[in-house]
Amino acid sequence: MHIHLKINGIEHHVDTVPSENLLSAIRRLGFYGVKFGDEHGLSGSDTVLLDGKPVNAGSMLAAQAEGHDIVTIEGLGEHPEQGWKKTDGLHPLQQAFVESGAIQCGYCTPAQILAAKSLLDANSNPSEDQVREAIAGVLCRCTGYLKPVQAVLKAAAVLRGDEPVNWDSVNWDLESWGNKPSGDSPSNIPSEQFSNVMTRPKVVVTPETQTYETVGKPEQKVDAVKLVQGKPAFTADMDMRGMLYARVLRSPHAHARIKKIDASKARELKGVAAVLTWQDIPRVVYSTAGQSD
Repeated sequence: MHIHLKINGIEHHVDTVPSENLLSAIRRLGFYGVKFGDEHGLSGSDTVLLDGKPVNAGSMLAAQAEGHDIVTIEGLGEHPEQGWKKTDGLHPLQQAFVESGAIQCGYCTPAQILAAKSLLDANSNPSEDQVREAIAGVLCRCTGYLKPVQAVLKAAAVLRGDEPVNWDSVNWDLESWGNKPSGDSPSNIPSEQFSNVMTRPKVVVTPETQTYETVGKPEQKVDAVKLVQGKPAFTADMDMRGMLYARVLRSPHAHARIKKIDASKARELKGVAAVLTWQDIPRVVYSTAGQSD
């Protein structure tokens, strides 16, 4: 069957079958920024925008997307040249992910950015909780979500024309946090439960601050630009044009003697390039593998 998919503003004619999902169809067209995470759409790595809303491409049929606008990570920015620190032309969200160090392995990064784009298109000034909720459907084992959240908030500020928060310069007053009374702090515990044992506080001497050119300074991830654009970086993204797929057909009968193989009809099937049997393999009496006829 033939369908038309509008991806990143361009119409694509796709020859598909009723059972093919959108993820498979999109990746066959070369949009490798959409990743396979699982067969149930739980990981969120297969996120695309369908009419501006994030959906799992692996959980819907390709035919269901006909007549809708599909956006993948390849539709963002101006696709600058791959390379280290070459970030001209990136979408503000992509730029923020690179600058904030929000990319680790990068497998789920395109999905996070698309989910964030859907949020920012509807809400230009989201709260941290709203950002976390927007990207919660994309599971990330690497980042712990802190840096991606900071990146989305930074991109939101840039898109609004505001000055983004420099998270590296934020003064995290951990000492005052530790002095706040909690439910089990001494002020809330009856005095009869206290022990007479006094603990001597540990004295920590802060070494003299030294300024370095590299040590202690944030550095951009070498492959961040490539990963933030969803460009091929993983084994599953390596497409060998014209590649053939082999299948092994075994006898349905155990220990049966195969007297004859007629592959003529199999060779006539559409898409079959070759059918190899024992007759196509040269017989070697002795081999370097230690095995022979």
